Amino acid sequence: MNELNHDLGIIALESCATLGNAIDKYIQEQRNTTESFLIPLDEIRFANGEGKVKISETVRGRDIYILCDVGNYSCTYTMFGFEHHKGPDEHFQDIKRTVAAIRGKAARITVIMPLLYESRQHRRKGRESLDCALALQELERLGVDEIITFDVHDPNIQNAIPLLSFENIYPTYDIVKALVCNEKSLELDKEKLLVISPDTGAMDRAIYYSSALGVDVGLFYKRRDHSTIVNGKNPIVQHEYMGRDVEGKDVLIVDDMIASGESVLDIAKELKNRNARNVYVAATFTFFTEGLDKFNKFYEDGIISRIYSTNLTYISQELNDAKWFEAVDMSEFSARIINRLNHGKSIAKYLDATRIIHTLLNK
Repeated sequence: MNELNHDLGIIALESCATLGNAIDKYIQEQRNTTESFLIPLDEIRFANGEGKVKISETVRGRDIYILCDVGNYSCTYTMFGFEHHKGPDEHFQDIKRTVAAIRGKAARITVIMPLLYESRQHRRKGRESLDCALALQELERLGVDEIITFDVHDPNIQNAIPLLSFENIYPTYDIVKALVCNEKSLELDKEKLLVISPDTGAMDRAIYYSSALGVDVGLFYKRRDHSTIVNGKNPIVQHEYMGRDVEGKDVLIVDDMIASGESVLDIAKELKNRNARNVYVAATFTFFTEGLDKFNKFYEDGIISRIYSTNLTYISQELNDAKWFEAVDMSEFSARIINRLNHGKSIAKYLDATRIIHTLLNK
C-alpha cells in the first residue's frame, strides 16, 4: 500500500455536520461502498461553559480530515442556565480539542476550514492583534499537517506558516455553473454582461471571473471617513465607479463574502441608477449579519435579481427560502478533494478552474 494511502477518517464537528454527511455519501459513491468514513465525536460542554471533545473510535494510523465551520452561529450550548451561541473562537477551540484528542496517533491530520478562522484580521494596522496568523501557527504547533480553506480573504496569510501545506481553493466553477444554468436570460457576451469588483481588494477575483466568462470588468472603490470608526471600521462615504458603461447590461458583482451586505446593496443601487438590466451577486460566503429585510426589499424593488453563495458556511432556513438566494452545493467538490488527497494524488487541477469553466461554457 502507498504510504500516503492510509485508511480515511472524517471528523465533522457539530458546525459542519450537514456538509460532512453529504461529503461522506459522495465518497461512498466514489468508492462503491456503503461503509461510512465518519468518525463519531462528542462535543461536551459543562454547566460552567468549559468543554471537551471525546473520540469514541480508533484513529491510529488513519488519514484524518477535521471539518469545521467557524461561521456557524446556530450551534448552541447552555452555560449557567443561559443558552449561548458558539462564535468563531469557540469553534476554533473545538478544532484544537479534536487535534489534542487524537494525540498524535493519526498518520496525518488535515483541517478543513472552508471559512478560515479570523481571516478578516489578516494584517496589522497599528498596535493591534494579528489573529489569523497566530491561529495558523498554533495549528502547526499542535501537529496539523495540512490546512484547506476556500477563497481566503487574503491568500498572503499563508506566509505565517511557510513550512505547512496550505491550500486555498476557489469555488468559481460551481458558482459559474449555477449561474449559467439558472439564469436563462443571461448572455455571455462582452456587450451584454459585465463583471463588477466591489472594491480594490476584490479586483483579482473579478478579473479571474471576467477572464473565465470572456467579458469586461468594472471597479467600484470606497471613499471612507478615516476620522471615524463605526463597528470596528471606517464608514463608507461614497462608492466611485471605474469601467465601461453598464446601461442595458447584466452585471455580476463578485466578492469573497457578504457580511452586513451594506456595500453590495449600495453598489447594486448605484448600478441600477446607471440603468443596469439585472444585478447578480456571487459570493463564496454570506453572513447577513444585519438580517434579510433590506435584501428582501431590494429584491422586491427590482434592484437585485439573485445572490449566489456556497453552502460552505451556515445557511439559515429563512435565507434558504428567500426567492433571491441560490445556494451552491460544494459537498461533491469537497468530497473529490478529500478522496484524491487520501489516495496521495494531486489536486492541482482543482486549484485552477479555467479549463473546466471554458468546457462548461462551450457546451
